[in-house]
Amino acid sequence: MTSRVRHVVKRMAAVACVILVAAPLSAQRNNSPPDAALRDAAATSVRSLGAHEVHGGITVDGRLDEPEWRDATVADGFTQSEPHTGEPATERTEVRVLFDADRLYIGAYLHDRSPGEIVVNDIRKDFVPDQQDDFEVILDTFHDHRNGYVFLTNLAGARGDQQVANEGREINASWDGVWTVKTRRVDDGWMVEMAIPFRTLRFDFSRAENWGINFSRHIRRRNEVSFWAPVPRSYTLARVSLAGELTGIAHAGAARDLRVKPYVATRTVRETGGIRAASSGAAGVDVKYGVTPSLTLDVTVNPDFAQAEADEQQVNLTQFSQFFPEKREFFLENSGIFYVGDAARNNRVSLAPTPDEDMLLFFSRRIGLSPDGRSVPIPGGVRLTGRALGATMGALSMRTQAIGGPAGVVQAANEYSVLRLRRNLFAGSDVGIVALDREGQGTAAPDWNRLVGADANFRLPGEWDWNSYGVGSRKPGKSGGQYTYRSTISHEGNFFHAKTGVLEIGSGFSDDIGYFRRTNTRKYLLDLGVRPRPRWLAGTGVREMHPHVTWNYYENLHGEMTAKNLHSGFSVFLNDGGFAELSVNPNFQRIDVPFRISPSIAPIPAGSYGWTDYQLKGGTNASRALSATYTFITGGLWNGRQRTQQVLVSARPTSQFVAAVGVSHTAATLTAPNASFEALLWTTRANYSFTTNMFFDALTQYDPRQHQLNANLRFNVIHHPLSDLFVVLNEQKITAPDAPATGFGVILKWTQMLSL
Repeated sequence: MTSRVRHVVKRMAAVACVILVAAPLSAQRNNSPPDAALRDAAATSVRSLGAHEVHGGITVDGRLDEPEWRDATVADGFTQSEPHTGEPATERTEVRVLFDADRLYIGAYLHDRSPGEIVVNDIRKDFVPDQQDDFEVILDTFHDHRNGYVFLTNLAGARGDQQVANEGREINASWDGVWTVKTRRVDDGWMVEMAIPFRTLRFDFSRAENWGINFSRHIRRRNEVSFWAPVPRSYTLARVSLAGELTGIAHAGAARDLRVKPYVATRTVRETGGIRAASSGAAGVDVKYGVTPSLTLDVTVNPDFAQAEADEQQVNLTQFSQFFPEKREFFLENSGIFYVGDAARNNRVSLAPTPDEDMLLFFSRRIGLSPDGRSVPIPGGVRLTGRALGATMGALSMRTQAIGGPAGVVQAANEYSVLRLRRNLFAGSDVGIVALDREGQGTAAPDWNRLVGADANFRLPGEWDWNSYGVGSRKPGKSGGQYTYRSTISHEGNFFHAKTGVLEIGSGFSDDIGYFRRTNTRKYLLDLGVRPRPRWLAGTGVREMHPHVTWNYYENLHGEMTAKNLHSGFSVFLNDGGFAELSVNPNFQRIDVPFRISPSIAPIPAGSYGWTDYQLKGGTNASRALSATYTFITGGLWNGRQRTQQVLVSARPTSQFVAAVGVSHTAATLTAPNASFEALLWTTRANYSFTTNMFFDALTQYDPRQHQLNANLRFNVIHHPLSDLFVVLNEQKITAPDAPATGFGVILKWTQMLSL
């Protein structure tokens, strides 16, 4: 270990020690009695709710007027998570559960003394819940205290559903289930009536007679979140181990089912600069079969992803390629089973976990998409996911066709295989294995890449978690250093959070189905902070302060520093949901190959660069009719100076319409090369919901540097549960005087779900 590394490690350790020592003392000063009471209650009792069987059927109309609802057991006594953890919710909520041979029914009466102040901002499918009043339920159907299905709605009856894996390590908001909901405004609040077919869920009563269940309610005008089974504010509904129990449904109908979803599609496309348009048609089918009550087989033939949302461009000031998330439905469903890594720390602005872009072992976007983003034909694929022999398993196999160009084959045909097994141990702990394989087809030289590894996740006393994995790779032409490992330990509490660990990637490591930025690297990470809520803040409009550091230090395997990102920030979170953060960010990058930061200037030479930038970012109350987020950056950039501004303004005149305009502008001056440049990108979004089953979305992006305008317009009608009509228009226009012909594509796609 070099002297520079020792200095950085000592510095990190000193800061960690100070906060670790200060945390218990500060927690004693800031911790209120309700927090302690909540922990004691959670440790000694589990809330239980009995489901009542009905035989005459329930009409789902949002009225809750059948006698069965009146006679059912009531789940009430909700407890605040925000803003005052452990205190009773400010409004009363009553939830009841019924079932018959085919469906689970959930009825909720959400009392509100000021019903005219209930916030409804969106009626789209999978709306953003924290921007309005909503009601949510999570079902842990295997009662394994780790995984679950989430169903949520608002006063307008909008539907949202998610899959939760490993208590939030993966939250799949793109999962879609067949279910119905009706809501109704009443004089003292609103009512919710849900019907969830048992065929939508996976469960096995031979292993668990009871389910885990929890309910959550958001009262947006107070920015209040409450739960039936108490959950500390450092966690969300995804903390399944804190859920209550649902009893009495052991003799419900079987969960096995067969669903067939064919599609037909037509498209007319003219490439940018092309002379004429070409038309084509396609057809395919997706089949879903419940092999057992807890194991699902998915088969896809000639899948088409033309309706997937377009990627949103970003200004890239780094030497790395940009990360774009997966958006295709087939790959997103049950994606949490294939995830390897630790849980992202809860973020007060966005609770969605984010991938570790330094190493994402399985990145499905590598399948069916070329490096430049073009679609690669997929003749078919199969996937088996669920539980078998006491383990959670996921197996995937897909084949892609070769794609050609004027100079020959651009990308050869490939077969992709992924296997993931995970077995639960103790309370909240698990061990697993992962195997990935890519086999090139029809190539003269050997062309394959294989990886095998294992991981372990252990929940330790005192809200600590330990996560580690190790993976080896093999590829023709590679020798030595074909491995990667990562180990982290983290703590998540209401007051104090911390994560520290190490990631190492060998010089010969390869992963053709993953995403990573460097090889021959070792990364030390430190992420810690405190969240004080002193009493004197109560009347200022500030709910919480958050001093924190997020430090990443990189060295090669010889101990020489190659990069560092040392983010030290101070955030404040307002009572209404607004936030602000001021930070200082020392950076260092060593590059071995020149790279071009802007097409208008010469490349930045190879060498070592150190700079510091200062950031101010924040946002206003997102539930208001007009809101904004902003980021201002000033200071260094590589060997020069920069001034960056990013602003996004959103308007919600009604619950059916939302529009946003964003601009990202960077003005920079570099000394090598001796040049100045500007990067400017305009983005506009508009969404209009005609009903909860009919939507129009528009995304336009304009880059003045390239004189390029991209537009993606989508019209979607859900004409039957999980059945859609899509009309999509894509356009790329060059605005320069000598511009080529505008490129465009018009796509029409029809899907129909058939339940057998």
